[in-house]
Amino acid sequence: MAGTGTAWRPPRACDDYWSEYKHCKSLLHRFHCYYTLGEPPSCQQWKADYYTCRDWEKHQTTEAKEALRGSERQRVAQQQKHASVWELRKKPPADWHLPLDYRNPKDSRAATGGAGLGGLRESDEQFFFFFFFLYI
Repeated sequence: MAGTGTAWRPPRACDDYWSEYKHCKSLLHRFHCYYTLGEPPSCQQWKADYYTCRDWEKHQTTEAKEALRGSERQRVAQQQKHASVWELRKKPPADWHLPLDYRNPKDSRAATGGAGLGGLRESDEQFFFFFFFLYI
């Protein structure tokens, strides 16, 4: 493969694979994945891709090239299989131009039967929102 003159490069730099692996193993990322997906992430593919990329840089074997191509194709397919979370609108709501009534948010009260955040008092709701936005 080295003698054919083709200048194929991996889709990412090898250090990018290692950075993705370290990010995947970080506590914050593991917590985020466990919270959103219900399971910790599997980071071994990033590590395997890093070593495969290093192997490609040293020996430029066909096996390393195909392994990196397959891994990237699988990663792209994995990203595209997730459905959109939000339903896209065709047009804006009919009352979009009206001013909002911040003192009486009808939507949040109606959804919980008038109890706000699951039965919390008004002062508890304000503290919750302050605490929530403090850490965002």
